[in-house]
Amino acid sequence: MQINALNDQLAVSGQIVPSDLADIRAAGYGVVINNRPDGESADQPSAETMRAACEAAGLAFHHLPVQPGRFDDALLAEFRTIVDTAAAPVLAYCRTGNRSATCWALSMAPVLGSDKVANVLRDAGMLSDNLAQTLAPAPSSAAAKDVDVLIVGGGAGGISVAASLRKRRRDLRIAIVEPRTEHYYQPGFTLVGGGVFRQADTVRAMGPLIPRSVEWLRDAVYSFDLAGNAVITASGQRVGYRYLVLSPGIKLDWSAIDGLEESLGRNGVTSNYRFDLAPYTWQQVQNLREGRAVFTQPPMPIKCAGAPQKAMYLSCDAWRRAGVLGDIQVDFYNAGAALFGVADYVPALERYVQSYGAHLHFQHNLTAVDGAARKATFRNVETGEMHVQPFDLLHVCPPQTAPDFVRESELVDAAGWIDVDQASLRHRRFANVFALGDAISAPNAKTAAAVRKQAPVVAENLCRVMAGNASLVAYDGYGSCPLTVERGKVVLAEFGYGGRLQPTAPKWVNDGTRATRAGWLLKAKLLPPIYYDLMLKGREWLAAPANH
Repeated sequence: MQINALNDQLAVSGQIVPSDLADIRAAGYGVVINNRPDGESADQPSAETMRAACEAAGLAFHHLPVQPGRFDDALLAEFRTIVDTAAAPVLAYCRTGNRSATCWALSMAPVLGSDKVANVLRDAGMLSDNLAQTLAPAPSSAAAKDVDVLIVGGGAGGISVAASLRKRRRDLRIAIVEPRTEHYYQPGFTLVGGGVFRQADTVRAMGPLIPRSVEWLRDAVYSFDLAGNAVITASGQRVGYRYLVLSPGIKLDWSAIDGLEESLGRNGVTSNYRFDLAPYTWQQVQNLREGRAVFTQPPMPIKCAGAPQKAMYLSCDAWRRAGVLGDIQVDFYNAGAALFGVADYVPALERYVQSYGAHLHFQHNLTAVDGAARKATFRNVETGEMHVQPFDLLHVCPPQTAPDFVRESELVDAAGWIDVDQASLRHRRFANVFALGDAISAPNAKTAAAVRKQAPVVAENLCRVMAGNASLVAYDGYGSCPLTVERGKVVLAEFGYGGRLQPTAPKWVNDGTRATRAGWLLKAKLLPPIYYDLMLKGREWLAAPANH
């Protein structure tokens, strides 16, 4: 156990155990803060175990669990209050001490200033690269009052198109507007919920991923002045552009289902669509040994249409391996009329549904959740009939829309999506606007694989438009969905507009008639480095655009 003192009142450390408490008390500490959520590792004492041990040792104990990368204002305020009001020095701990140090840093930066906080952490040996990036002063919006290309969104689409554009034109002034300091590898969330990936495998600091010489405006877009070629940010800044690229992501509309928001993360209600809930999914899967598990899918379009059933398959596989699948009733409620939108892949998926004994309920849309009573209410979309389904585990995929600031603008079509030409990805009404990713109107699958093909199209077309070239390249609607049907096997679906099959992997990897181990290797081992080392760096291997 190594204790790193930040000041006379607070020190941080990695994981402690009950046998450490006597030494901690003897060192003069009177209060312990546990910033680690329960269940992160098998050898981790629970919060209740540590509470009882602290009380026995004469130490006050507080449990303020921090999911990696998520530090909300209420938690930071509580952390600071505990430290400021403690009658004796405080020791805060987590797995390595980094989260505890970050709690102090973020709560004190507005008081001491980021530079002084960074110096304290550096002297204590607790200034990680991620925390240094977080504490770095946000680039001034005034520095980007007028740019050549303004990119809205620092997710997969925004960073990829910035990298592809920078490769083509070194002279352009490019800026990304993105308020988050964390970047999530969202395709990995399902594998966290299936016990394959660690949560930490799916999050990185935003700053190092943004291409060098691309300005990062750590702010959010509030509104657009499309006639004036400018965006207005949440901090009130006006940023002008010659060309605008939109990749704002998608809104997960949890509030559209009555009772869902207050039920998430408790009473067996979970979702792999949220970074902080995917570990809870796996926890619930491990704990369930009998009863009813319900999985839901809302009306399309949604991000990664296969993810709701991937959660079901991986859960069933875990229960089968544990020998309890026969004691669990599995139900899949789908607001649509088919298991998957591309018919060629359905037979292989249905074989797994049958092998797991899962029951399919099509054209049933989740409308309400009563977590305390463990009941979910579904509406038959054909008849309007309501059906109440009890559950022990409920995995929810929420309805999804474009973000509010996009839907409230002139950029969207009648359905509320950014109105682009599906081939060029150029806006239909604003000639200097392009868009890609989950919020666009093109009828492609909303997947990271689609973005990988879209980013070079947007970058190339922007360069051609700037040069006065009317001949544009085309996106063919390519999307890919590695359907993880069991741990170690994947049905790899690759298709474009209209459900036309577009296999890029060899048949021994992509055989739509069956699941393959090679597909699993691609999903679990190869796709993360392809994402980080190729896609986000503008390396367009197997993603070169075709002429329009």
